[in-house]
Amino acid sequence: MPRRSTTRTTPTWIKISIWLLAVFLMAGSVVYQRLTGPTHPKRGEFTTAGVTYKYRLVRSGTTTAEAQVKIPDPGAESTATLQWRRYPTSEEFTIVPMAGEEGSSVGNLPRQPSAGKVEYSVIVSTDDGDYHLPSDEEETVILRYKDPVPASVLIPHIILMFFAVLFGIRTGLTALFAPSGMRWSAWTTLVGMTVGGMILGPIVQKYAFGAYWTGWPLGGDLTDNKVLIMWIVWILACSTIGFKTIKREWVGRLMVMIAAIVMTGVYLIPHSMRGSELSYEAVDSGIEASEAIGTSNE
Repeated sequence: MPRRSTTRTTPTWIKISIWLLAVFLMAGSVVYQRLTGPTHPKRGEFTTAGVTYKYRLVRSGTTTAEAQVKIPDPGAESTATLQWRRYPTSEEFTIVPMAGEEGSSVGNLPRQPSAGKVEYSVIVSTDDGDYHLPSDEEETVILRYKDPVPASVLIPHIILMFFAVLFGIRTGLTALFAPSGMRWSAWTTLVGMTVGGMILGPIVQKYAFGAYWTGWPLGGDLTDNKVLIMWIVWILACSTIGFKTIKREWVGRLMVMIAAIVMTGVYLIPHSMRGSELSYEAVDSGIEASEAIGTSNE
Protein backbone atom coordinates (compact mmCIF):
# COMPACT_ATOMS: atom_id res chain seq x y z
CA MET A 1 0.00 0.00 0.00
CA PRO A 2 1.28 3.51 -0.72
CA ARG A 3 2.59 5.39 2.32
CA ARG A 4 0.31 8.11 3.60
CA SER A 5 1.78 11.62 3.46
CA THR A 6 2.58 13.06 6.88
CA THR A 7 2.52 16.65 5.61
CA ARG A 8 -0.18 18.61 7.35
CA THR A 9 -2.16 21.27 5.56
CA THR A 10 -2.18 24.53 7.48
CA PRO A 11 -5.73 25.86 7.99
CA THR A 12 -6.51 28.97 5.98
CA TRP A 13 -7.39 30.99 9.07
CA ILE A 14 -3.90 30.40 10.48
CA LYS A 15 -2.27 31.53 7.22
CA ILE A 16 -4.40 34.68 7.15
CA SER A 17 -3.70 35.38 10.82
CA ILE A 18 0.05 35.05 10.25
CA TRP A 19 -0.06 37.50 7.34
CA LEU A 20 -2.15 40.01 9.28
CA LEU A 21 0.13 39.84 12.30
CA ALA A 22 3.23 40.17 10.10
CA VAL A 23 1.76 43.23 8.35
CA PHE A 24 0.86 44.78 11.71
CA LEU A 25 4.36 44.24 13.13
CA MET A 26 6.01 45.47 9.93
CA ALA A 27 3.81 48.59 9.91
CA GLY A 28 4.80 49.20 13.52
CA SER A 29 8.46 49.00 12.59
CA VAL A 30 7.89 51.45 9.72
CA VAL A 31 6.28 53.97 12.07
CA TYR A 32 9.04 53.46 14.62
CA GLN A 33 11.74 54.03 12.00
CA ARG A 34 9.86 57.11 10.80
CA LEU A 35 9.70 58.67 14.26
CA THR A 36 13.19 57.82 15.51
CA GLY A 37 16.74 58.35 14.39
CA PRO A 38 18.89 61.46 14.02
CA THR A 39 17.61 62.53 10.57
CA HIS A 40 13.89 62.75 11.23
CA PRO A 41 12.40 66.14 12.19
CA LYS A 42 12.55 67.25 15.81
CA ARG A 43 9.00 67.86 16.97
CA GLY A 44 7.74 70.04 19.79
CA GLU A 45 5.38 72.81 20.75
CA PHE A 46 5.27 76.13 22.55
CA THR A 47 2.38 78.13 23.99
CA THR A 48 2.01 81.89 23.92
CA ALA A 49 -1.04 84.13 24.47
CA GLY A 50 -3.04 81.01 25.29
CA VAL A 51 -2.40 79.41 21.90
CA THR A 52 -0.25 76.30 21.38
CA TYR A 53 1.90 76.07 18.26
CA LYS A 54 3.45 72.82 17.05
CA TYR A 55 6.72 72.85 15.15
CA ARG A 56 8.98 70.48 13.20
CA LEU A 57 12.67 71.28 12.94
CA VAL A 58 14.35 69.61 9.96
CA ARG A 59 17.38 67.40 10.52
CA SER A 60 18.22 66.36 6.97
CA GLY A 61 19.07 68.37 3.86
CA THR A 62 20.58 67.95 0.40
CA THR A 63 23.74 69.57 -0.89
CA THR A 64 21.87 71.09 -3.83
CA ALA A 65 19.98 73.68 -1.76
CA GLU A 66 19.96 75.52 1.55
CA ALA A 67 17.98 73.71 4.23
CA GLN A 68 14.85 75.63 5.14
CA VAL A 69 13.78 75.95 8.76
CA LYS A 70 10.10 76.83 9.16
CA ILE A 71 8.12 77.38 12.36
CA PRO A 72 4.64 78.77 13.06
CA ASP A 73 4.45 82.57 13.37
CA PRO A 74 2.57 83.39 16.59
CA GLY A 75 1.62 86.91 15.51
CA ALA A 76 2.62 90.24 14.04
CA GLU A 77 4.35 91.38 17.23
CA SER A 78 6.64 88.34 17.38
CA THR A 79 10.07 87.85 15.85
CA ALA A 80 12.18 84.76 15.30
CA THR A 81 15.91 84.31 14.87
CA LEU A 82 17.90 81.31 13.73
CA GLN A 83 21.27 80.61 15.33
CA TRP A 84 23.59 78.02 13.79
CA ARG A 85 27.18 76.82 13.49
CA ARG A 86 29.01 73.95 11.82
CA TYR A 87 29.02 70.69 13.75
CA PRO A 88 31.08 69.48 15.48
CA THR A 89 32.98 72.72 16.07
CA SER A 90 33.32 75.29 18.86
CA GLU A 91 32.68 78.24 16.54
CA GLU A 92 30.49 81.13 17.59
CA PHE A 93 26.87 80.81 16.53
CA THR A 94 25.77 82.86 13.53
CA ILE A 95 22.51 84.73 14.15
CA VAL A 96 20.07 85.03 11.23
CA PRO A 97 16.69 86.85 11.41
CA MET A 98 13.82 84.72 10.12
CA ALA A 99 11.34 86.18 7.64
CA GLY A 100 7.56 86.00 7.80
CA GLU A 101 5.94 83.87 5.12
CA GLU A 102 2.22 82.96 5.05
CA GLY A 103 1.76 82.41 8.77
CA SER A 104 5.27 81.03 9.26
CA SER A 105 8.73 82.28 10.12
CA VAL A 106 11.33 80.97 7.70
CA GLY A 107 15.12 80.91 7.77
CA ASN A 108 17.74 79.12 5.68
CA LEU A 109 20.82 77.18 6.75
CA PRO A 110 23.81 77.42 4.39
CA ARG A 111 24.62 74.49 2.13
CA GLN A 112 27.35 72.15 3.31
CA PRO A 113 29.33 69.40 1.57
CA SER A 114 28.07 65.84 1.69
CA ALA A 115 28.02 64.48 5.30
CA GLY A 116 28.51 68.03 6.59
CA LYS A 117 26.44 68.95 9.64
CA VAL A 118 25.20 72.14 11.26
CA GLU A 119 23.65 72.54 14.69
CA TYR A 120 20.97 75.15 15.19
CA SER A 121 18.12 76.39 17.34
CA VAL A 122 15.41 79.02 17.04
CA ILE A 123 14.53 81.88 19.40
CA VAL A 124 10.95 83.13 19.20
CA SER A 125 10.39 86.52 20.88
CA THR A 126 6.82 87.45 21.82
CA ASP A 127 5.05 89.78 24.24
CA ASP A 128 4.98 86.85 26.68
CA GLY A 129 8.73 86.38 26.51
CA ASP A 130 11.29 84.40 24.56
CA TYR A 131 10.92 80.75 23.57
CA HIS A 132 13.85 78.51 22.74
CA LEU A 133 13.18 75.79 20.16
CA PRO A 134 13.86 72.99 21.03
CA SER A 135 12.43 73.59 24.51
CA ASP A 136 15.66 72.80 26.38
CA GLU A 137 17.75 75.99 26.20
CA GLU A 138 20.96 73.96 26.08
CA GLU A 139 19.73 71.75 23.22
CA THR A 140 20.33 72.24 19.52
CA VAL A 141 19.12 70.39 16.45
CA ILE A 142 21.76 68.72 14.28
CA LEU A 143 21.10 68.67 10.54
CA ARG A 144 23.13 66.56 8.11
CA TYR A 145 23.49 67.20 4.39
CA LYS A 146 23.67 64.47 1.77
CA ASP A 147 24.03 64.37 -1.99
CA PRO A 148 20.81 63.59 -3.90
CA VAL A 149 20.00 59.91 -4.45
CA PRO A 150 18.13 59.03 -7.66
CA ALA A 151 14.59 57.83 -7.04
CA SER A 152 15.28 54.88 -9.36
CA VAL A 153 17.71 53.56 -6.74
CA LEU A 154 16.24 54.88 -3.49
CA ILE A 155 12.63 53.73 -3.99
CA PRO A 156 13.47 50.08 -4.84
CA HIS A 157 15.89 50.02 -1.89
CA ILE A 158 13.22 51.19 0.55
CA ILE A 159 10.53 48.89 -0.87
CA LEU A 160 12.77 45.82 -0.81
CA MET A 161 13.94 46.49 2.75
CA PHE A 162 10.37 46.74 4.05
CA PHE A 163 9.48 43.73 1.89
CA ALA A 164 12.33 41.76 3.50
CA VAL A 165 11.25 42.76 7.00
CA LEU A 166 7.63 41.80 6.25
CA PHE A 167 8.63 38.37 4.97
CA GLY A 168 11.19 37.93 7.74
CA ILE A 169 8.55 38.45 10.42
CA ARG A 170 6.11 36.29 8.48
CA THR A 171 8.73 33.53 8.20
CA GLY A 172 9.38 33.53 11.94
CA LEU A 173 5.65 33.22 12.65
CA THR A 174 5.34 30.49 10.03
CA ALA A 175 8.19 28.50 11.56
CA LEU A 176 6.35 28.67 14.87
CA PHE A 177 2.76 27.99 13.76
CA ALA A 178 2.77 26.68 10.16
CA PRO A 179 6.18 25.26 9.23
CA SER A 180 5.01 23.83 5.90
CA GLY A 181 5.40 27.28 4.30
CA MET A 182 8.62 28.20 6.07
CA ARG A 183 11.19 27.52 3.32
CA TRP A 184 9.95 29.60 0.43
CA SER A 185 9.27 32.47 2.82
CA ALA A 186 12.77 32.27 4.33
CA TRP A 187 14.48 32.25 0.94
CA THR A 188 12.27 35.13 -0.21
CA THR A 189 13.42 37.09 2.84
CA LEU A 190 17.07 36.39 2.04
CA VAL A 191 16.67 37.46 -1.59
CA GLY A 192 14.96 40.71 -0.56
CA MET A 193 17.65 41.40 2.04
CA THR A 194 20.43 40.66 -0.46
CA VAL A 195 19.11 42.85 -3.26
CA GLY A 196 17.63 45.63 -1.12
CA GLY A 197 20.24 45.77 1.63
CA MET A 198 23.52 44.40 0.33
CA ILE A 199 23.31 45.60 -3.30
CA LEU A 200 21.07 48.66 -3.46
CA GLY A 201 21.98 49.81 0.07
CA PRO A 202 25.67 50.43 -0.74
CA ILE A 203 24.67 52.14 -4.00
CA VAL A 204 22.41 54.52 -2.06
CA GLN A 205 25.28 55.13 0.39
CA LYS A 206 27.65 55.88 -2.50
CA TYR A 207 25.28 58.44 -4.02
CA ALA A 208 24.55 60.12 -0.67
CA PHE A 209 27.98 60.16 1.00
CA GLY A 210 30.55 58.99 -1.55
CA ALA A 211 31.31 55.54 -0.10
CA TYR A 212 29.74 52.16 -0.80
CA TRP A 213 30.31 50.79 2.69
CA THR A 214 31.05 52.49 6.03
CA GLY A 215 30.17 49.64 8.37
CA TRP A 216 32.36 46.86 9.77
CA PRO A 217 35.27 46.45 9.18
CA LEU A 218 35.72 49.86 7.49
CA GLY A 219 33.77 51.95 9.99
CA GLY A 220 31.08 52.05 12.65
CA ASP A 221 28.00 53.01 10.60
CA LEU A 222 25.16 51.31 12.49
CA THR A 223 22.86 51.22 9.47
CA ASP A 224 25.38 49.24 7.43
CA ASN A 225 26.15 47.00 10.40
CA LYS A 226 22.45 46.38 11.01
CA VAL A 227 21.95 45.21 7.44
CA LEU A 228 25.06 43.03 7.62
CA ILE A 229 23.87 41.33 10.81
CA MET A 230 20.39 40.67 9.40
CA TRP A 231 21.85 39.33 6.15
CA ILE A 232 24.23 36.95 7.96
CA VAL A 233 21.55 35.48 10.24
CA TRP A 234 19.28 34.82 7.26
CA ILE A 235 22.13 33.17 5.36
CA LEU A 236 22.66 30.90 8.36
CA ALA A 237 18.95 30.14 8.63
CA CYS A 238 18.52 29.37 4.93
CA SER A 239 21.70 27.30 4.88
CA THR A 240 20.30 25.22 7.73
CA ILE A 241 16.86 24.55 6.25
CA GLY A 242 17.95 24.21 2.61
CA PHE A 243 15.19 23.56 0.07
CA LYS A 244 13.83 20.25 1.38
CA THR A 245 12.73 18.85 4.71
CA ILE A 246 15.71 17.93 6.86
CA LYS A 247 16.10 15.11 9.37
CA ARG A 248 15.98 17.43 12.38
CA GLU A 249 13.37 19.84 11.18
CA TRP A 250 13.09 21.46 14.59
CA VAL A 251 16.66 22.75 14.23
CA GLY A 252 15.73 24.56 11.02
CA ARG A 253 12.61 26.00 12.59
CA LEU A 254 14.63 27.21 15.56
CA MET A 255 17.22 28.89 13.29
CA VAL A 256 14.49 30.64 11.34
CA MET A 257 12.82 31.89 14.51
CA ILE A 258 16.17 33.16 15.82
CA ALA A 259 16.78 34.98 12.52
CA ALA A 260 13.36 36.62 12.73
CA ILE A 261 13.94 37.67 16.35
CA VAL A 262 17.38 39.10 15.52
CA MET A 263 15.91 41.00 12.56
CA THR A 264 13.17 42.47 14.74
CA GLY A 265 15.64 43.43 17.48
CA VAL A 266 18.09 44.98 15.06
CA TYR A 267 15.31 46.96 13.41
CA LEU A 268 14.50 48.60 16.75
CA ILE A 269 17.83 50.45 16.53
CA PRO A 270 16.99 53.92 15.14
CA HIS A 271 17.91 54.51 11.51
CA SER A 272 21.06 56.46 10.52
CA MET A 273 22.77 56.20 13.91
CA ARG A 274 26.56 56.60 13.75
CA GLY A 275 26.37 57.54 10.09
CA SER A 276 28.75 59.46 7.85
CA GLU A 277 30.08 62.75 9.24
CA LEU A 278 32.33 65.39 7.70
CA SER A 279 35.36 66.48 9.71
CA TYR A 280 35.48 70.28 9.50
CA GLU A 281 38.83 70.23 11.26
CA ALA A 282 40.23 68.22 8.36
CA VAL A 283 38.52 70.45 5.79
CA ASP A 284 39.89 73.59 7.44
CA SER A 285 43.38 72.09 7.31
CA GLY A 286 43.15 71.82 3.52
CA ILE A 287 41.89 68.27 2.99
CA GLU A 288 39.26 67.82 0.29
CA ALA A 289 35.76 67.44 1.72
CA SER A 290 35.29 64.12 -0.10
CA GLU A 291 38.38 62.77 1.72
CA ALA A 292 37.38 64.13 5.14
CA ILE A 293 34.28 61.97 5.74
CA GLY A 294 34.36 59.58 8.67
CA THR A 295 31.80 57.93 10.95
CA SER A 296 29.92 59.78 13.65
CA ASN A 297 30.03 58.66 17.29
CA GLU A 298 26.33 59.53 17.70
